Formats: sequence, structure tokens, C-alpha cells
Amino acid sequence: MKYLNQQEAISVDEELFNEYKFSVDQLMELAGLSCAHAINDCYGSPQSTTIKRKVLVCCGPGNNGGDGLVAARHLKLMNFDAYVYYPKRTEKDLFVNLQHQCEQMGITVSKDCPAAEWVDQEFGLIVDALFGFSFKPPVRESFAPIMEVLKHTKVPIVSVDIPSGWHVEEGPQDECSLKPDCLISLTAPKLCAKKLTNAKHYLGGRFVPPKLQEKYAMELPPYEGNNLFVKLA
Repeated sequence: MKYLNQQEAISVDEELFNEYKFSVDQLMELAGLSCAHAINDCYGSPQSTTIKRKVLVCCGPGNNGGDGLVAARHLKLMNFDAYVYYPKRTEKDLFVNLQHQCEQMGITVSKDCPAAEWVDQEFGLIVDALFGFSFKPPVRESFAPIMEVLKHTKVPIVSVDIPSGWHVEEGPQDECSLKPDCLISLTAPKLCAKKLTNAKHYLGGRFVPPKLQEKYAMELPPYEGNNLFVKLA
């Protein structure tokens, strides 16, 4: 299976939009849904007593944050208790509507950075949907407080596509970088995923056309049955 560099990841997205005529909201819904299914597979067993079902979903201002908003909505439907931290919002209709959908389902969407102690006491899982593959370090000052919370929490973290703060190709920038318990790669894994240590790894986003897979020699593993995710070794 191929791991994409940053330019390849950008090019694949552009081709999905321009050549295959997918819309942003269409891909976002499919990506967020696959993330929710992967999270439920990994942490949602009714027999599990190790994970509280209250989930903190941290959403950034871009498409990665949109994936997080979609995932929060679907997690709610899977009987998780989702709470969204969404500090930097956009006026684009797509994102306004995604936030509205969450709130209409009784999900709190807050601009206030949660305190570290509260996170550790209140939540059983964190979804990191702050930055996507277009991110280039360092982290902007406005996101420094939540990054400190994520770096030091004992709550398991699931990162969407890229662990926030990591370089898309080089991975963690120092020994204090965020260490996810699980990574859900979307479309295809990015090079930074090779730097994962002691983490679960899923592939989500069952929407890549076969011709596009061929063009970039992705060699993606097959999705089984009607699953929206593949658990990688």
C-alpha cells in the first residue's frame, strides 16, 4: 500500500473535485461517516467497560474540522455522547450547516478551550480533527492551548487523517508531539503514518474511484462486505 506525500494528497483531492465531480460536502459526509464507523469498531463495543462513551471532538477551521463535525453527528447516532470544541469558525454555508445539524441533535458546540482536568475527568475519548494534510508546522498561537491539552491528556486520542501538529510527511516534530491511540487515514495513508508507534491504524473513505487508485498506484486494501473502513496492520 502506498503512503502519499503532501503534493500527492493535494492532487488526489483536486482530481476528485475536478475530474470526478465530487462536491466538498459529499466527500466530507463520506469521510466523517467512515471515521465514526471506525471509532465505533475500535471503541464502541457494548461489552467494553474501559472507555466512557462521552467523546470530545476537536474541530479546526478547514475540511478536517468539517470531517470532525460530521463524525460527531454520526457518533451521536451510535449512542456516543459527543461534545464539540470548535473555536475558529467560518461563515461558509457548508460549515454553518454542519454546526447547526450537530446542535439540532443536542450536541454542545463550544468555542471555549476545555480545561485539561475537566477533559481527563469527563471524557473517555478524544477525536482530533484540528488540522489536515495541508498543515505546515508550527501550530498557530490560537491553537496552542488545545494542543497542550491533547499532548498531556491520558484520554485516548483518535486522529483524523493526520495527527494534529505533525508534518504530513515527516511526522512528529519533537518528543512532546501528540501521540494518538488511533489514526484514521482517509483516502490513502499519508507518509507521516509510518511514524506511528503503538497506535491502531484504520483506513476510511470508501470512495476512491479505481482509475484514480491506479493512477497513483495506491494499492489500497479491499474493504470487506459493507464496511466503510479497513483495519490496517
